[in-house]
Amino acid sequence: MPLIDKTLEIIEHCLKNNSYKEVETERIELKDLSNNGKWTELYSTVCAFLNTNGGNIIIGINENVRDKKYKFTGFNYHDENKLKELSAKFTDKLGNSKHLLNYFPNYEIRDFLDGKVAIIYVEKLPEDEKFVYHNKIAYKRKFTGDHKLTEKEIKAQEELKIELINAQELSIVPNTSIELINIEKLNEYIVQLNIGKKVETLKADLTTAIPFLNRKGFVREGSPTLLGMLVCGDYVEDYIQGKCEVDCYVEVKNKIAEDKQIYRENIIDLIQKSVNFVFRNTKVGITSEKGGTAQPEYPEDLVREIVNNALAHRDYKSNRFIIIEIRPNKNLMIQNPGSFQEKQRLHVDTNQGKIRRIIPIQYARNPKLTDLLKSFNRWEGKGKGLASLTDACLENLIDMPYYILSEDEIKLFVPKGKVYDDKMEIWLKCYAGYLSEKYGKELSEEENVILSYFYKSETLNRLDRYTILLTSDNNHKNIISNLEEKGLLIKNNNSTEIYPVYIVDRVLTETDYSAKLNTIFKSDFELLPDKYKNVLNAIYQHSTFGNQNEILGANSIGNFIYFSENKSIEDSKKFENFKRTIRTIFNKLEEKKFIVRKNNKKSDFKINRSYQHLSDLFENKT
Repeated sequence: MPLIDKTLEIIEHCLKNNSYKEVETERIELKDLSNNGKWTELYSTVCAFLNTNGGNIIIGINENVRDKKYKFTGFNYHDENKLKELSAKFTDKLGNSKHLLNYFPNYEIRDFLDGKVAIIYVEKLPEDEKFVYHNKIAYKRKFTGDHKLTEKEIKAQEELKIELINAQELSIVPNTSIELINIEKLNEYIVQLNIGKKVETLKADLTTAIPFLNRKGFVREGSPTLLGMLVCGDYVEDYIQGKCEVDCYVEVKNKIAEDKQIYRENIIDLIQKSVNFVFRNTKVGITSEKGGTAQPEYPEDLVREIVNNALAHRDYKSNRFIIIEIRPNKNLMIQNPGSFQEKQRLHVDTNQGKIRRIIPIQYARNPKLTDLLKSFNRWEGKGKGLASLTDACLENLIDMPYYILSEDEIKLFVPKGKVYDDKMEIWLKCYAGYLSEKYGKELSEEENVILSYFYKSETLNRLDRYTILLTSDNNHKNIISNLEEKGLLIKNNNSTEIYPVYIVDRVLTETDYSAKLNTIFKSDFELLPDKYKNVLNAIYQHSTFGNQNEILGANSIGNFIYFSENKSIEDSKKFENFKRTIRTIFNKLEEKKFIVRKNNKKSDFKINRSYQHLSDLFENKT
């Protein structure tokens, strides 16, 4: 059911049952114009809708928010001329009249109860048309209210408009003519545009399509733009080359790629074929959760979004193509021409480590293309952008995503797995006692995920990999605040108030306890092989910070050391050989009194803090 029909149905039910349910949203407004003085309020709302995300206005309903009730006042037919004149009520900043008829699909006057209501449909303005004014004031829509735009917001939009004038998506493609616009492909776009509410008629031929093509930016000065060719142009591979190309690979070590596809298509087909390639070449397993449902290697919605993002946000001034590379059981990589804006990047070296973070600020390099993809349902409708990657990560559906940036290229890596994986579980387990004492209780699954996110983010930043900054908008503000309050997360000294950068409690990141072990074992510790030092280091770490009831044997310590160096068990034989080596080392260390059994318990050891030098660990017995 269309949104406007559902809204009217709710209001009718409330009126008949003397009940109340709030229906106004950022895109739905109720107006009672039975008092002519309230038309000014209507104009302010329409102005706000134009300047924000569009919306629908129902005229003839009075809402009393304080008393929580509706009153039906109806629409007066004598006011219909005012509806017809609505699109001419707005100006630019200088007071010049704006011709906005194209952003007002036909209004409706409907029967409702014992009278009529009028419904005004308002489309949002393109970014290069914003802002418009009513009575010298520009409004924006926020939640259910209309608010004056600030001078700062207006100035920022003016700067964006200058940038859009030079936008590559609206540039004319050389050596093309309007005959290259395919009318069937154009009508496919219009069909999608009309879903939910008809806003445009299908075009019989190019002559009748020209006004629409000009308005949408598909044609300029009688020739196709890059946007027009991407959406509905013929022979795109001949005219825009790499701009309409995605090269897809499956990389197999020491072998030629098992699967390689090069797609050169209009943008909708290009997106769909690229997404299908990823689905075809990644695994689907069965999870015990949700009744044994199929679980793809990478969430399907996320795959669609990151492919869409690459095509929507790429730099179309470059003729280079996009690359999608799948490394089986490793990661998914998408490389596209472009760069993040300076204001989106945090690149600072501090005494607490490197900061390499991407701030999730919404920025559409190609706004008309972005809007178009929404019409095709090929773009995430919530406008979450980078936050969708962090959401998937914090839902533990993927491992830590990261970027490798060069001057004019972005590589996004989405590793297979989970951010809170076996490695992170073992890491936090070895600090179980410390965490419980400091936090006052056992950490929840969500808290484990958050700590893992920050820990892995720091690790990747040290390698100059960029990770996405977690902010309060990621819906984990309370958890972050709680962890900060208990000292398990710390604000980096160089972070800002607006975009705080958190690092993990330094105790949790310490990995080398050689100085402590040297104090206990003196010079004998330095004489040990590295593998023996690693085992003693791990035992010391667990016995100092772990759960005091934890059994510390060759099995648990072997797992800890293995997963400190490896993400998962890929070769079971290699893993078993590793564990066998650890058991041998335990036997040697016990033999030479570096470790002793706890209360004579079988296979449960601790550091021998009363160690006395006996003989060389590796001397031959006679």
